[in-house]
Amino acid sequence: MSGRLGHPRLHLQETGSTNDHARTLAAAGAVHGTLVTADAQTAGRGRQGRVWSAPPGHALLLSVILRDPPPLLPLHAAVAVAQTAAELAPRAAVGIKWPNDVQLDGRKVAGILAEGRPQEDWAVLGIGVNVALRVEDLPPELHGTAATLGLAPAQREAVLQTLLGHLEHALALTSGDLLDAWRARDVLRGRAVSWTGGHGTAAGVDGAGRLVVELDGGGRTALDAGEVHLARVDPPGR
Repeated sequence: MSGRLGHPRLHLQETGSTNDHARTLAAAGAVHGTLVTADAQTAGRGRQGRVWSAPPGHALLLSVILRDPPPLLPLHAAVAVAQTAAELAPRAAVGIKWPNDVQLDGRKVAGILAEGRPQEDWAVLGIGVNVALRVEDLPPELHGTAATLGLAPAQREAVLQTLLGHLEHALALTSGDLLDAWRARDVLRGRAVSWTGGHGTAAGVDGAGRLVVELDGGGRTALDAGEVHLARVDPPGR
């Protein structure tokens, strides 16, 4: 890999999805570090096709093209976003919910979506951060689960530069240091979880970034990223 993250950069007032735009650029040969940002998305999405919704101009919406991406890219990204959130919201408890949601005080402040073509050795890393929105401006179903950094819209650019710096650093981490950093912010470990195939207690992540679960009936299993949409975390007290 060569080149700094964020250069060159394409900024759009509105796009369907920064990830879709970046994928088109990557397939056409865009260099490592190419960045696509937008003030608004009309078809933004999270993992498994979920909608990513935010009022125009109030969230940081970005996708960066990475050549020769690391195998644990979503974990690298989650560590970088969590470090950014911790720097900008020092009074909040910052955690990572497997595999790639970053939380402030138990509520989602950022999401990550990594897509790519391994056979062509590139990936697009999409990140959305609730920088300046008001939770009440989101769809009603998100009011109890979403968080915001509580900054001004004009601060999105500063957040972007902070995030890119942390991402550069996180991408350079060894696998061991990466997993240590990720596990230090793991909010699922020790909590009851369930999915279509069973239920148990989250026991951290393994070296491949899979969620390890201690099964209620004994034994262990490891869930890969394709199964995360089936996982349900039981809130304390329920």
